[in-house]
Amino acid sequence: MASNNIFSGLKVVDMASFIAGPSAAVILSDFGADVIKVEPPSGELWRHAHNAPPQPVSEDAYPWHLNNRNKRGMAIDLKSPSARPVLEKLVKWADVLIVNTPHPARARLKLEYDDVIAWNPRLIYADITGFGDKGPDANLPGFDITSYWARSGLLSMTRDAGAPPTWPVAGSGDNATAMGLYSAIVTALYRRERTGEGAHVTTSLLAEGVWSASVSIQAALCDAKFFGLHDRKNPANAAMNVYRSADDTWFVLVVTSDKLAAVAMAIGRPDLLTDPRFSDPAKLMVNMPQLTAILDEVFGSQPMEHWYNVFNGVHVTFGAVRAPHEVIDDPQLHANNIIVPIEGAGGKLTSTISSPIQVHGVDKVSAKRAPKIGEHNEEILRQLEFSVADIDELYASGAIPKVEDHAV
Repeated sequence: MASNNIFSGLKVVDMASFIAGPSAAVILSDFGADVIKVEPPSGELWRHAHNAPPQPVSEDAYPWHLNNRNKRGMAIDLKSPSARPVLEKLVKWADVLIVNTPHPARARLKLEYDDVIAWNPRLIYADITGFGDKGPDANLPGFDITSYWARSGLLSMTRDAGAPPTWPVAGSGDNATAMGLYSAIVTALYRRERTGEGAHVTTSLLAEGVWSASVSIQAALCDAKFFGLHDRKNPANAAMNVYRSADDTWFVLVVTSDKLAAVAMAIGRPDLLTDPRFSDPAKLMVNMPQLTAILDEVFGSQPMEHWYNVFNGVHVTFGAVRAPHEVIDDPQLHANNIIVPIEGAGGKLTSTISSPIQVHGVDKVSAKRAPKIGEHNEEILRQLEFSVADIDELYASGAIPKVEDHAV
């Protein structure tokens, strides 16, 4: 695991499950950290997400590799009393411990901050929850769909008028939250460099969801006037809307006031600038559906390639709406190392998504497959200075499963 990168020598124990916590650990691993993934003897449920609709179904365990690449794998039954010495040595070894076990179960496992910090006062204990550590719902289980999307208000706003709330893209809230947890960890590490002290850092899916929705939540805090849900045919602003080109490509158009004249000229409709229905602000609000209908007709007359050249020519902000199979062929992703090769995953999985941080002049660690269940048990136990006899006892007690050959 030797690396010559920003976090070379940083030791991370990832005891979190699913996406947010493990993804924060992935970012650390991308920059050289030695990450040990700890999971139950039966393996983590996220290993099987590629066979669990509504996730896209595949023979390849793509979610597992995405969220656990570059890690060493260890399987421990934390419910076993014999596992306690292993946990203690892992905590003493670690610089960072990442946990997301709900607090009631965490307390039963004696995995709370106060349970482990005496073993390693320099430890960065990184804690992620659904709804925060305090309040009436602190102990509620939470996924990003419930905590990040629904409870934060985001899910009420990301739909069109008349439509019910929809089901957002899997992991979208989790991965945003992972960035927050990573930032908290790095902040604590910086503080430790200055003071020598460890820290207990935390974030929640709810806090991150509210932060993502903060423009609207802040507006609510001052009782601002809301325009209601987006209605494409009767938008609050036809210059900020979704339109469809002749080749059936939907695109988002954002025309700021300083670009209105240039865009009107570029699309061949300078008359819109002097049309009495639209040139007066009060009349424009009333006639927004008529303006939208005109723009629908204009944009529906030419393919997306034409509008790409038109909008690019006047430097207006726009974006074609792409499906996942189109996104992976986007040259921007490959030119900017957003999609990178992954080694050893097998099957059709030859590429993965890099974390969204780059440090110029620093190459990230090459992505390698996620570990099998307990793949590095003996290697890690020996590194933690357990003797052969100690390891045999751990096997005999069931605290550590003897893993011969598990599938990924």
